[in-house]
Amino acid sequence: MTPEHSLTDWGIVAIFVTVYIGMILGGLPRLKLDRSGVALLGAIGVIGLGAMSTTQAASAVDLPTMLLLFAFMVVSAQMRLGGFYTAVTRQVAALPLGRNALLGALIAVAGALSAVFSNDIICLAMTPVVAQLCLQRRLNPVPFLLGLACAANIGSAATLIGNPQNMLIGSVLQLPFGAYVRQALPPVVLSLGVLWAWLVWGPGHAESTAPAKPSAAMPVDLPSGYGPLQAPPFDAWQTAKGLAVAGALLLVFLFTDWPREVAALVGAGVLLLSRRLHSSDVMGFIDWQLLVLFTGLFVVNHAFESTGLAAQAVAWLAAQGVQLADPGVLFVAGVGLSNLVSNVPAVMLLLPHLQGPDAGVMLALVSTLAGNLLLVGSIANLIVVDLAQKSGVTINWRMHARVGVPVTLITLGLVWAWLRWL
Repeated sequence: MTPEHSLTDWGIVAIFVTVYIGMILGGLPRLKLDRSGVALLGAIGVIGLGAMSTTQAASAVDLPTMLLLFAFMVVSAQMRLGGFYTAVTRQVAALPLGRNALLGALIAVAGALSAVFSNDIICLAMTPVVAQLCLQRRLNPVPFLLGLACAANIGSAATLIGNPQNMLIGSVLQLPFGAYVRQALPPVVLSLGVLWAWLVWGPGHAESTAPAKPSAAMPVDLPSGYGPLQAPPFDAWQTAKGLAVAGALLLVFLFTDWPREVAALVGAGVLLLSRRLHSSDVMGFIDWQLLVLFTGLFVVNHAFESTGLAAQAVAWLAAQGVQLADPGVLFVAGVGLSNLVSNVPAVMLLLPHLQGPDAGVMLALVSTLAGNLLLVGSIANLIVVDLAQKSGVTINWRMHARVGVPVTLITLGLVWAWLRWL
């Protein structure tokens, strides 16, 4: 901190550092705060310090990103309330497939659904069904559940709506939806294949006995309801309505220049016009904590940028030969920060310093796939582990690392080779 910086700048730096310590630790010691709470308090601190007015804080929030995120939460809520995710998983579970083929089918379905809907929601809906399926078929559930978590993360990288960080990157950099999919889809598909191959043939993960023989259709029984271990009743009309809106939005994104956040809001509005699903039920499935996290980080990061220290740090690194415009530096920074502070905060830190659409594509892929490296690297991982525990299946960080570390390193290598080849 140089002398020209004021006491207010010192205060902003202190808040910024505290917030990102909270991102690293998942909260602050001795306080009942999670990452969202830390980010919110950071924003309150910046405003209370007088560093930003409430109007300036509001303008610091990237509204298109927030609207797009909210709208797709509504779409995902519609699909979950209609019982779509559970029904699809049950259909896959009922297929007369052997162990390895069944694992491949689940990975493919989880990856495909996560490319359109939230990867966290996919894990939330599919985990209890997958756990119950494995227990009924007397299969080791751990590879299937780890495959679900990793596939949801990998699949979500295929589009600019598959996860929150991709929505942010696409919105801020105005990346074309179709062009991104064309660049991202091949390494994502290859990465899903790598995941399946590692779970089937990787050391220590394949079952010692031969794969299970194909079996007759086997229903997976879960109590009806909307709790974490309950299966929402299937509603064909609500599911069809949600799929129609999601399909229409994909066509709009691919073939028109209509702003994505506006189109998504219109789609969410159509879904909220219902005589069967109460709007309060839909709103109950909105991830308000994630929206608060985004809001708080937007305000804190903007305040920190206003001090000029971020620009000075980037300039100093450039003088040392470390430039974020260099794909290799961005690649390493994306992987490292995503596992240090989580992928959304990492993207927010790096995004202002990106140059060109290729950098945006790389950051979207790298920050997402890096979430598979460690158990705490992705919320989707934690959701699967928590629901698996409630289903009587224990997955610890060592079990995850035996799959997550090699799969992440291989898939990141694929991304690097693919993007450099392009």
